Amino acid sequence: MTQSRSDRRSMRRFALDLPVNVKRLGNAKLEAAGRTRDVSSRGVFIVVGSEMVQGAPIEFIMTLPSEITLTDPVRVHCRGRIVRVERNGDEQGVAVAIDHYDFVGEES
Repeated sequence: MTQSRSDRRSMRRFALDLPVNVKRLGNAKLEAAGRTRDVSSRGVFIVVGSEMVQGAPIEFIMTLPSEITLTDPVRVHCRGRIVRVERNGDEQGVAVAIDHYDFVGEES
């Protein structure tokens, strides 16, 4: 019996609609605004209007709200790679595996 995608996930996902600015790294650099659909400690799904490519390295900063942190909002700088791309008209969603993250201070 095959497991569904949600059954294979090892980390709990939280449905969060947060603004993010995505930077595609590597040879084909690009910056794009997007919004998260769900977040876990190992990955995130981002809806973005710009062309993204599976396997591309990316980075982004998201601010976790106080409802999640149970304290002040926390900014997290994440780096990872796109593991899946889902197209829907002009928008597309990208599943990102987070390889590294750092907590960062307030914007200047």
